[in-house]
Amino acid sequence: MRVKYVLSEVLVGLWRNVTMTIAMIITLAVSLTMLGVSGLVYSKVDDMKDLYYKNIQVSIFLKSDVTDQQRTDLETKLKSDSLVKEVLYVNKDEAYKRFQEMYQDAPDLVTAVKPDQLPESFRLTLVNPEQYKSIYDQYKDTEGVDEIVDQSRLLDKIFDLFTAGQNIALAGAIAMAIAALLLVANTIQVAAYSKRREVAVMKLVGASNWFIQAPFVLEAVVAGLIGSFLGLGALIALKFFLFDGSLSALQGLFSPVTWSDIFLTFPIMAGVGAVVSAVTGWVTLRFYLRV
Repeated sequence: MRVKYVLSEVLVGLWRNVTMTIAMIITLAVSLTMLGVSGLVYSKVDDMKDLYYKNIQVSIFLKSDVTDQQRTDLETKLKSDSLVKEVLYVNKDEAYKRFQEMYQDAPDLVTAVKPDQLPESFRLTLVNPEQYKSIYDQYKDTEGVDEIVDQSRLLDKIFDLFTAGQNIALAGAIAMAIAALLLVANTIQVAAYSKRREVAVMKLVGASNWFIQAPFVLEAVVAGLIGSFLGLGALIALKFFLFDGSLSALQGLFSPVTWSDIFLTFPIMAGVGAVVSAVTGWVTLRFYLRV
């Protein structure tokens, strides 16, 4: 009987302040959507870092006048270096083939460059890509070495932009969460105020605080759960129209967003929406209404 009463009061409470309830649900949905997006962005950027850093190479370009002895000595030293996982020698012809593949859409540029203009190089795969500085310091003054280039320096700049995107998405989610919490608190206060006489009567007849608070807290929980379902719908739409639509041409550059990513994000959104709404409702009743 008590459960039936509580559930009926939840439905009545949600309908009584329907405009505020809708505003609360929409704000929660936007907040949870942004939370889900920021979570996906964080996980995808981490996946991209793992993928790209595993394939990062350090290129040691040789001088045009490098001797065979200098080249051999450098190769021997590199292959015995504990920081180096793999060594690949690229001669001028191989370098020219790679250049042609890289700039195949610019035939005038390819025609203007001759094979003997491109330097020989050693392409290194490091055991730990973050140890580039040690490789650079060790080999920068070696005879026959012209320049040492680390691909991770460029990737670091790119990932700095992604990190900024992560922070912006998270900041937006936090801002919307604050707005949602204020709406939840305000809605609970209005609902409790409209039922202040019933609450006073229940306290007089000995009803427990939990029994009095339960309908209000459950209103917030229901709003949070509905908001999380709307957020799930928004993520599905983003995947369908954005990730698999407008950005489909970039799938090779970015880690793809799968359906499992979307549906694994939903329990987090639902949990956060329900728990945060419940805690906000309980705190509001305890410290604002003194129920």
